[in-house]
Amino acid sequence: MPELRIDPLTGQRAVLAGARASRPGGELSAPPAPELDPLSDPFAEGHEDRTPPELYAVRPNGGAPNTPGWRVRVVPNLYPALSPDSEQPAPHANPDLFWSAPARGAHEVIVSAPDPVTSLSALTVEQVAAAMDVWRERMRFHAGAAYVHVIVNERREAGASLPHTHAQLYALDFVPAAVARERERFGAYATRTMGGNLLADLVQEEVRQRERIVAIDEHTVLMAPYGARVPFQLLIAPRTPRMRFEDDGPTGAAMLHDALGRLARRLGANPPLNLWVRTAPRDAEHFCWRIDVLPRLTHLAGLELGAGVHLNIVAPERAAAELREV
Repeated sequence: MPELRIDPLTGQRAVLAGARASRPGGELSAPPAPELDPLSDPFAEGHEDRTPPELYAVRPNGGAPNTPGWRVRVVPNLYPALSPDSEQPAPHANPDLFWSAPARGAHEVIVSAPDPVTSLSALTVEQVAAAMDVWRERMRFHAGAAYVHVIVNERREAGASLPHTHAQLYALDFVPAAVARERERFGAYATRTMGGNLLADLVQEEVRQRERIVAIDEHTVLMAPYGARVPFQLLIAPRTPRMRFEDDGPTGAAMLHDALGRLARRLGANPPLNLWVRTAPRDAEHFCWRIDVLPRLTHLAGLELGAGVHLNIVAPERAAAELREV
């Protein structure tokens, strides 16, 4: 029977309705990604002149900026959503109804590797680790921002305009409402439990129950969230709680590589997906970082967009079991 659940971290509601997976068109799989054309790839090694001048790069053997020989490369987004020079818009006569402000901040592209591949899973674990180290380095660089949001969109269906695997960083001058709500939930939980950490306690209980755990390694846990919004949604959390992803410590690179490989094996190919790093905003007193992975196998429709309630046709317990098997 359909079941309504609340995600303990976000407070979002999701309806689990597994029977809908048997309706026409309910089968879940991922067709292979289109081939990447190296000649038209602006992120390919040797095409450094096709991007804005680099901000940062990992060059083990040295070398000048904007030349080949890099392993991870950071450039400004050619079409930025944020700008440090954004100008103040003209004030409106009724700001209570029509409020606006400059969209100030930074918007960067982090090219994960010179290899012309469309998914992080096609890289080696060492390459993923190197890319995530640069995510962390750039987050530290923008430590003065109110919040730094790092994302990966894979494939056009998930919003990627260029197929070569890359991350994006948004340094925001405000804390997004979704992050603020989570900060409040962490704080309220700490108050109720005399200092408990919401995600650390959740991980401990999930490991005890084992129903939604996919894998565990020395540093991290991979699980299907209790209130998963989409089929095969995954969450990576540190076994020892740490507030901020950008602080020293393991990044979860091996577990992320493992998670993406499991999704590809279960679904037949690397699926379109969005993933992001959730880290503590700078004024948080209680938090724990995590990585959310949301495959894009179904469409958001009127229930999700109109009511903010997600309809998930694969229970997280089933998703975890199937991903454990592969």
